[in-house]
Amino acid sequence: MSNTRVICVIPARLAATRLPDKPLADICGKPMIQHVWERAMQATCVESVVVATPDQAIIEAVLAFGGHAVLTSDKHRSGTDRLAEVAEGRTEGIFVNVQGDEPLIDPASIDLAVGPLLRESDLQMTSLMCACPAEEQNNPATVKVVCDLAGNALYFSRSLMPFPRNADGGVGVFQHIGLYAYRREFLLRFAAMPPGKLELTESLEQLRVLENGVKIRMAEVDRSPLSVDTPEDLERVRAIIKAG
Repeated sequence: MSNTRVICVIPARLAATRLPDKPLADICGKPMIQHVWERAMQATCVESVVVATPDQAIIEAVLAFGGHAVLTSDKHRSGTDRLAEVAEGRTEGIFVNVQGDEPLIDPASIDLAVGPLLRESDLQMTSLMCACPAEEQNNPATVKVVCDLAGNALYFSRSLMPFPRNADGGVGVFQHIGLYAYRREFLLRFAAMPPGKLELTESLEQLRVLENGVKIRMAEVDRSPLSVDTPEDLERVRAIIKAG
């Protein structure tokens, strides 16, 4: 029987250009990283949650609220590499990459992403998507995804796709949400793969998976969680959490 124990890993670091020290930003009396950790802990499928960071200040903040944290290398290029470092020293079978700047992440979306891995033993990786708002469809910062009939990703792009040449085609535009779940063995293999040409062209790490012939099963959720990238985003999240 395959190992189906699930751990959420939250990569976090202080070096952010638009919002320095973002994980430690106060949101209604708690650092942002605590809000993310607490929501991840509420996912039904999750056995444990750990913050992975190169910064001692984040370690201390996590320990202060009773969470778990791991000090990782400061040389990693991406959150995936940080996740893989954690996976090397853990035995759980499924690793979920939860973004550290999404304090409003829905715990149910974590369960939705993990579900296919629990049901299908040959599946290696999953992610999330939602209907793309019309105002975001031509925004290159909003990543789009198209899928096959089984719900596996065919391609991710910063461009609008599919192009609505025939508006009656019946295929909507879907926005990719950057929450990923992996089997441990594949996560380690993925992190060791060299970047592919499509990945480098679009600057989208998940294209490395497709370029290597591995499926990514997409699960649909209602909406994309609000990410905190700017001071304005932070104020919006504070208002939402304060309003309850």
